[in-house]
Amino acid sequence: MLIVGGGPAGASAAIYSARKGIRTGIVADRFGGQVMDTMGIENFISVKATEGPKLAAQLEEHVKTYDVDIMDGQLAESLKAGGEYTEVTLKNGATVRGKTVLLATGARWRELNIPGEREYVGRGVAYCPHCDGPFFKGKPVAVIGGGNSGVEAAIDLAGIVKHVTLIEFQDELRADDVLQRKLRSLPNVDIITSAQTTEVNGDGNKVTSLTYKDRKTEELRQIDLDGVFVQIGLLPNTDWLKGSGVELTRFGEIEIDTHGRTSLPGVFAAGDVTTVPYKQIVIAMGEGSKAALAAFDHLIRTSAPTASDAA
Repeated sequence: MLIVGGGPAGASAAIYSARKGIRTGIVADRFGGQVMDTMGIENFISVKATEGPKLAAQLEEHVKTYDVDIMDGQLAESLKAGGEYTEVTLKNGATVRGKTVLLATGARWRELNIPGEREYVGRGVAYCPHCDGPFFKGKPVAVIGGGNSGVEAAIDLAGIVKHVTLIEFQDELRADDVLQRKLRSLPNVDIITSAQTTEVNGDGNKVTSLTYKDRKTEELRQIDLDGVFVQIGLLPNTDWLKGSGVELTRFGEIEIDTHGRTSLPGVFAAGDVTTVPYKQIVIAMGEGSKAALAAFDHLIRTSAPTASDAA
């Protein structure tokens, strides 16, 4: 089994695969994936609190207790299915293959690409309200983005933080009406539309304010706050799969069934890169384990002798 991706889904898949006695390899850009960019984790069941880099190191250490070939620092460039093996070509020109391939390349948050954003990630700038919302209890924050994810994040955060300012670039929110009605019913939420976020400001240690431009008047305005939640979309890492035959949604997510099977026989997928809802570490781990078990089932069924061979 060849696993592409070394985040929570890929790591759990590797462990389950290796424990089944399958020769297993992992190709990963960096072990831990997006977890490496998450500072505080307090919703990983049975662990009261940890940090992303620490959890990533523990994942790698656990995988290494099994006979798993880890090819770290490698990016996948293309996938070719057909025949007994599915081949994955890497950016360095090498080709690896497996009788089953499990895609767990994850996703990345769409960024604003403005001054201060990258500088204050983990120090006030966040992308996951479920993960980081509790760190801002009793403090004022902003949510950037008026689609479903942004409005849902604002509703979620309003029950934790002191105040939420929702900022939307367009003239009106794009979220479903039922979500907008819920948001507008909350007493500690302000909504600003026709606003372009231009800068995240800080004191060198943490976020202190946010600057935005009123798109109608061109006036620059500033909001004092402690946190900025960027909710303008999630980008699945699937550009390299285009043209491979793996079916993707219009958002770029890999279409899978309840067993993690993709549109290609012998090719499975798990975690944030797929259509599974709620992009969470604990969910990705479960999905990785499930897809590995499904891949094992596929292997034993396709490698079984035919009735004539058995005779």
